[in-house]
Amino acid sequence: MERLTSTTLLPDTFMGTRDDIIGQLSVIWAQIKAPLIVPLLKIAVLLCLLMSVMLFIERVYMGIVILLVKLFGRKPEKRYKWEPLKDDLELGNSNYPMVLVQIPMYNEREVYQLSIGAACGLSWPSDRIIIQVLDDSTDPIIKALVESECQRWAGKGVNIKYEIRDNRNGYKAGALKQGLKHSYVKQCDYVVIFDADFQPESDFLWRTIPFLVHNPQLALVQARWKFVNADECLMTRMQEMSLDYHFTVEQEVGSSTYAFFGFNGTAGVWRLSAIEEAGGWKDRTTVEDMDLAVRASLKGWKFLYLGTLKVKNELPSTFKAYKYQQHRWSCGPANLFRKMVLEIIRNKKVSLWKKFHVIYSFFFVRKIIAHIVTFVFYCIVLPATVLVPEIEVPKWGAVYIPSIITLLNAVGTPRSLHLLVFWILFENVMSLHRTKATFVGLLEASRVNEWVVTEKLGDANKLKPAMKAIKRVRFKFGERLHLLELATGAYLLFCGCYDVAFGRNHYYIYLFTQAIAFFIIGFGYIGTFVPNS
Repeated sequence: MERLTSTTLLPDTFMGTRDDIIGQLSVIWAQIKAPLIVPLLKIAVLLCLLMSVMLFIERVYMGIVILLVKLFGRKPEKRYKWEPLKDDLELGNSNYPMVLVQIPMYNEREVYQLSIGAACGLSWPSDRIIIQVLDDSTDPIIKALVESECQRWAGKGVNIKYEIRDNRNGYKAGALKQGLKHSYVKQCDYVVIFDADFQPESDFLWRTIPFLVHNPQLALVQARWKFVNADECLMTRMQEMSLDYHFTVEQEVGSSTYAFFGFNGTAGVWRLSAIEEAGGWKDRTTVEDMDLAVRASLKGWKFLYLGTLKVKNELPSTFKAYKYQQHRWSCGPANLFRKMVLEIIRNKKVSLWKKFHVIYSFFFVRKIIAHIVTFVFYCIVLPATVLVPEIEVPKWGAVYIPSIITLLNAVGTPRSLHLLVFWILFENVMSLHRTKATFVGLLEASRVNEWVVTEKLGDANKLKPAMKAIKRVRFKFGERLHLLELATGAYLLFCGCYDVAFGRNHYYIYLFTQAIAFFIIGFGYIGTFVPNS
């Protein structure tokens, strides 16, 4: 048989495509680059530089405020009246305000005993406190366990109420709203909220309630979070660094300047009259806590943050749980901003400075710009400039500003400074999901009201490492793949290789390391790297 040649298999017209496909792609790229790619990329670079400057100014401003607070020692006790509550021989325990403690739950098998036990262990006159467990569990076994735990504490003389409802409408906001409708709540002055994994110290009420009693303009006293599993793996250490900045800087600045800071949804004490005046709990977004705080602030109420008061809680231990949490925390604020921006502008009860702070600083820069610029600039636009040598990003925008922002962010967790590079890479990967969630919130897309309760482990943190390893092996390979991360990693790797071969920007070290970070998370290995303490 006559041997087949390539010409018998492919027409002559396709020979060039087969033999010189790279050259032809280069010609096509050159034809569309000048009239289309270059102008669009120039606009993208300018917008990203503008957003970087906005974020830089915000970070520097907050850094200066924190420095002044530390220098002048502006502690909460100096800014607000605080005196310990004392016994009154004539009034007895009626001298103490009535406090309601709410614990919303949803299938919390691992932590229900810890949270209920901690709440029931709060030091306060027993006849002036009510523990309210709001159980939305759908698992009948877990519901029975929670109810049994409540009955056990009731048998010890604790005034504890086990409340359920026949639906989950409004999720957490719906449960809290329904909880306040019970008749016994009318006698209460303040409400304390603890999520199911939070374990307050026994003196929590003694350190918070006096601020509300002696300062009628205060609506909220917010405590700081303390993470019991921060050293579990590299991922939890990264979370700790991000959240520590939020508590050490953002919350402190909002409180110290009497401007605004958001309620964190837990570990806080509210004045019930302030909740009522603000319109109560609403479930229009997945950040019902922030929604209530903004509305209360627009009514003229003030908030106080106590950075020295820490409440133990748990960080998400799996990437899946963390990703869902970050979606909710990024999508909700963006959606709330869309819903409330005009209401804030039209408000006549607060100052122009407060309106500016809430709209520009709190929402626009921290909740929208910070997410978008991190991903779009450092993971999309900056790598793209490697492919388009006509575009040059100034060194101050590509190196100096992000370096200063990173160092300012790191002040919240000094013990993790040696992990700073890992934190940068991890945050850039997470910015992919935060940016996506931000646009979902702004555009009110299909996942705007998605609420996935963050998985908690509780005492499971004490399991032997061998047991964790066995559990990890059972994951199917396909279940660990994250396609968005893998696709972004491939893009960064391509840009890095191009920079090595043809580029002049010399970003390849950053591009390669960032690509590796995307691949590690994309293949589901982030939770397996344990740092040195």
